[in-house]
Amino acid sequence: MTPSTVVIEFIRAIERKDVNAAVAFAAEDISYENMPMAPIVGHEGLATTLGAFLAPAATVDWQILEQWEIGNTVINERLDRFEIGDGWLELPIAGVFEINDDNKISLWRDYFDMGSYTRQMAELTGS
Repeated sequence: MTPSTVVIEFIRAIERKDVNAAVAFAAEDISYENMPMAPIVGHEGLATTLGAFLAPAATVDWQILEQWEIGNTVINERLDRFEIGDGWLELPIAGVFEINDDNKISLWRDYFDMGSYTRQMAELTGS
């Protein structure tokens, strides 16, 4: 698998809300840095975070708008969409993934606007 393929398959697992399959694409010591939040390290933390993040969504649709592979680094621009209740939370994302020699994601860093996420989540959930 190429680094780009690893990332694409990882995202497909997330879209299926298959946390176990997604975590299988991650290195044991993965650092998930969902900016601007504190890093989450390891499989257990990643699984817990993904599970909580995906749970409210009936449907998950992460659209890769652009993707570049430079050595073992994959950079993408995405529109991460979550169907929650009667609407969609849509979040523009810039993602950086480092793939190790075992074809596992060792670093996943996403950049997004927390204010946009918080506002949309409150509108969709009424909280």
